[in-house]
Amino acid sequence: MRPLLLLDTASMYYRAFHSLPDSMVALDGTPVNAIRGVIERITRLTIDRSPRQIIAAWDTEWRPQWRVDLIPTYKTHRTESVDDGNSDDSESLMPDDLASQIPILEEVLQALGIPVIGHEMYEADDIIGTYAHNSIGPIEIVTGDRDLFQLVDDKKRIMVLYTGKGEIQQVNEQHIIDKYGISPKQYVDYAILRGDPSDGLPGVKAIGEKTASSLIQEFGDIEKIFKAALKNDPRIKPRIRENILASKDYLTAAAKVVPVVKDIELPPEDSLNFSMAPKSIIDSLAQELNLKTTFSKILHSFSLQG
Repeated sequence: MRPLLLLDTASMYYRAFHSLPDSMVALDGTPVNAIRGVIERITRLTIDRSPRQIIAAWDTEWRPQWRVDLIPTYKTHRTESVDDGNSDDSESLMPDDLASQIPILEEVLQALGIPVIGHEMYEADDIIGTYAHNSIGPIEIVTGDRDLFQLVDDKKRIMVLYTGKGEIQQVNEQHIIDKYGISPKQYVDYAILRGDPSDGLPGVKAIGEKTASSLIQEFGDIEKIFKAALKNDPRIKPRIRENILASKDYLTAAAKVVPVVKDIELPPEDSLNFSMAPKSIIDSLAQELNLKTTFSKILHSFSLQG
C-alpha cells in the first residue's frame, strides 16, 4: 500500500522562502519563491515516495489560545523576533514577502488536488497527529520540526521524513533510539525536560538534551522522575533535583501543551476531494505566477503515479 503523505506545510514554505532567491516573482511582481519551493518539494516527494494521497496540514491557528493560557511564553518570541538560525524551523514575525504568498499557495495546492486542512483552534501538528492516528498506514509526515517525532510508530507504519537538515532523512523508531536513547513515546517528556526556545518552552533549568535523555533512560517518564526527586533519589544530582521540584507547575502545564492532539474532528481521508481543478485554471495559475515549468513538472510527477 502506498503511503499517505502529511505535509507540515508551514515548515515547508518557511524553508523554501529562506532557501530560494526573492528574485522569483509572478507577472505582477509578487514573490513566488516559497510557492515554487513547496511545489518542487512535493514534486520530488511524489516521484520518490509514490503517495496514495497528499494532505497539506495548515496552520490556521499557529499559536492556539488554550496552549498560551497554559504556558504564556508559548511561541512568544516568534511574534517579536527574527530567525536566528538555531531552531528547527523558526517561524518568526512573518516577512511581508512571505505573507503575500500564503493565500496563493493555498489556492495552488487545492487546484492541484491537494486538500488544505486547518482548524481555528489547533496547529498543523495537531492536524497531522489526528490524521496519523485515524488513517491506515503507511503514513509519512514531512516536517522540519522534531516535535513530530512523538508520532513515529513502526507498528502503525508511521514515519517522519525530516527536512531539518535540508535533505530528507527517514526517521523511524530505531533512528530515535539511536540518536536520543529514548523511544518515540518518550519524546514528549524529553522535549518538556530540555525545553525549546523556538516554542517558548523554558524546560527545566540545567537540563539539556543529554541529561533529559539519561533521566528518561533511568526512570522512564517525567512522573517517575519527579517522584524520584521527591524521595531524594541519589541517582539525581542535588542541583538537578532542586530544579525539577521547582519546575512542578511548568511540568504539569507542558504535559498538556507539548503532546500533539490526535482527536480533532476532521473529515476522514476517504471523504476528502483529491481532484485537480480544470486544466484551464491550472494553466492560468502557472501563467500568472510565472511558474510554467514548475507546474509542468509536478503535473508530470502526478501522471506517473497512475
